[in-house]
Amino acid sequence: MAKPRVKVPKKAKVGDIVEIKSMIGHKMETGLRKNKKTGKAIPRKIINSLVVTFAGKELFSAILYPSVSANPYVAFNLKVPGSGDVVFTWTEDGGKTTTAKKTITAA
Repeated sequence: MAKPRVKVPKKAKVGDIVEIKSMIGHKMETGLRKNKKTGKAIPRKIINSLVVTFAGKELFSAILYPSVSANPYVAFNLKVPGSGDVVFTWTEDGGKTTTAKKTITAA
């Protein structure tokens, strides 16, 4: 997996609704395509889940399927309860994980 890109505001007031955005570079190979040179199926390798926590509690989770496009982009809103870390964890077939962390400071 490529380095993820996440957009989280650095500061917000308690009770503000902020938009959280994430994208990770990944081919999301479905296992249905064939290698043009060999004719053999290209093995499936997708990101199958995204879990986002805030201050240690699960905030958002998604199960992704082969029909999701390459470089999955996910955005959602958060009502800021206070200061804390937003941690993103992507898991692909085979169990490999990639994480990213950003901090929101409540003003």
